[in-house]
Amino acid sequence: MNYSNRELKGNTMIVITGANGQLGRLIIAELLKNTPPAAIVAAVRDPAKAASLAALGVQVRKADYNEPATLDAAFAGADKVLLISSSEIGQRLPQHRNVIDAAKRAGVGLLAYTSVLHADSSPLALAGEHRATEELLRASGLRYSVLRNGWYYENYTAGLGGALAHGVLLGSAQGGRISGATRADYAAAAVAVLNSAAPEPLYELAGDHGFSLPDLAAELSRQAGKEVPYKDLPEAEYRAVLLGAGLPEWLASLLSESDACAARGALEDNSGTLSRLIGRPTTPLSDAVRAALTK
Repeated sequence: MNYSNRELKGNTMIVITGANGQLGRLIIAELLKNTPPAAIVAAVRDPAKAASLAALGVQVRKADYNEPATLDAAFAGADKVLLISSSEIGQRLPQHRNVIDAAKRAGVGLLAYTSVLHADSSPLALAGEHRATEELLRASGLRYSVLRNGWYYENYTAGLGGALAHGVLLGSAQGGRISGATRADYAAAAVAVLNSAAPEPLYELAGDHGFSLPDLAAELSRQAGKEVPYKDLPEAEYRAVLLGAGLPEWLASLLSESDACAARGALEDNSGTLSRLIGRPTTPLSDAVRAALTK
């Protein structure tokens, strides 16, 4: 690993909350390419589950969004904190408030936050808690940077095996365009912001090329060598299918409602900000499908 920029960065300590999650792990892996592991703190709810991060030399500290005292301990000495939004929909705002307050008490120099694409105007139900969190950031007095992440390819590619098995890809997005990118693309963006000497307060982040669910079905068919058509369903019917497949109610509601919003353009963005920030094109849909099929 290249640590030649260690003197330039000095003793900057970067804390990643939710570091045991899929995005958090990718962010830490990206940071480790050019950052000494001792300068990285993985803030996690259960440190016992982060043994592999500790083995890399990363500091592992307990941090529960519901327990402010753990946040104070996790943020001790921190220069920068990345707040990866909580996965507990409906509980996010008080949890995020706890993180912001702890960051203020710690006197961090930058608090970055993973929000959602076009949070200020998005019709997505989950955007409400993100909007409210952004308001807390603006009122906090902290230097902050909001990363409004677009949709992850993985939100769709995780279900391609089932679509292939059943011979049909289901959804409620009609022909709506989705400017997707991989979690790894968004992780690279987060690291670029954390390493920036002058991060902007707001980034709208999305993939370079939009796709529709019919496009996804066509790409799946091409790579699998088997015709897998796309079938559009009313939102309520699609939600019922997801529930029948064993998804928890909150996730079935989130996916079906998000699809319905995608039909109205809620998941599309053509700014190119993500690729400019990471210094390369975002991952093509074909690569994401290939990765899903080879797992």
